[in-house]
Amino acid sequence: MNKRLRWAGSLLAIGGIVFVALGLREHAAAIDLTRIGSADWLMVMGLALVYGVASLLLALGWWNLLGQFGTRLSLGWAIRVYGISQIAKYLPGNIMHLAGRQTMGMAAGVPGWTLAKSAVWELALIAAVGALFGGLALPLVVEGFPAEAGTALFLGMVSVAFVLVWRSAGPSAARALVAYAVFLAISGGLFVALVDVASAGFEWTGTLLWFPVVGAYVLAWLAGLLTPGAPAGVGVRELVLLVLLKGVIGEIELLLAVLLSRLVTALGDVLFFGMALLGDRKSPRQGA
Repeated sequence: MNKRLRWAGSLLAIGGIVFVALGLREHAAAIDLTRIGSADWLMVMGLALVYGVASLLLALGWWNLLGQFGTRLSLGWAIRVYGISQIAKYLPGNIMHLAGRQTMGMAAGVPGWTLAKSAVWELALIAAVGALFGGLALPLVVEGFPAEAGTALFLGMVSVAFVLVWRSAGPSAARALVAYAVFLAISGGLFVALVDVASAGFEWTGTLLWFPVVGAYVLAWLAGLLTPGAPAGVGVRELVLLVLLKGVIGEIELLLAVLLSRLVTALGDVLFFGMALLGDRKSPRQGA
């Protein structure tokens, strides 16, 4: 069954890549990269740097989860292990980063069961928080639904989730939830900025508020994360974005923003990997 799921996920990823490629081919003449000036490219590079730094929040969440299960470790060591292993998400299967983190942790003397539980909790919390961003995206799928109501619904659900996790699991798990929520919000905000770059001044007026677009991006990111066999969600994320934002943003501008988004996240992951290499090489034990 696992093998079939991975194959299905891989086929979905390939289908998404083909779908995007066909769209690019259809609009190749209209997509003019020369209209993106040097200042815009500097902005894209800056957004990649922001994404790389924001990825530290993922390591912070994992560090909190390890502490939740009674394993207090150095934050610098956790960032190093998380950042180095995270680059493996681009390998086929979409699970190699988890396996790498498990291996590196056990080699450093961290209990294997603690590492396994932290990975499960991480996926569960990220999936739960990512799903809550669907409240922001409701104006895109429910005609006439106010963006302000979607934002209020999202904030309310996140607050309730924080309280529930704090009371049922503990403060460390609740802090991990907040770290994941902030990371996803930043990621969505970066995509909004890229839409602005791609469209040379997108008008965020009326129903075209940026909060629903943030929600759409996070849902697409989550779909890519949870699809087995899709390395780093390649193809799946792009496909979901094109479906959710079709008719909201011009198709040409959306295709260009999707391409720039993949560039930003890939460069950001490389930067995060570089920062992790400079991290704490000492014993993972706190204070060691």
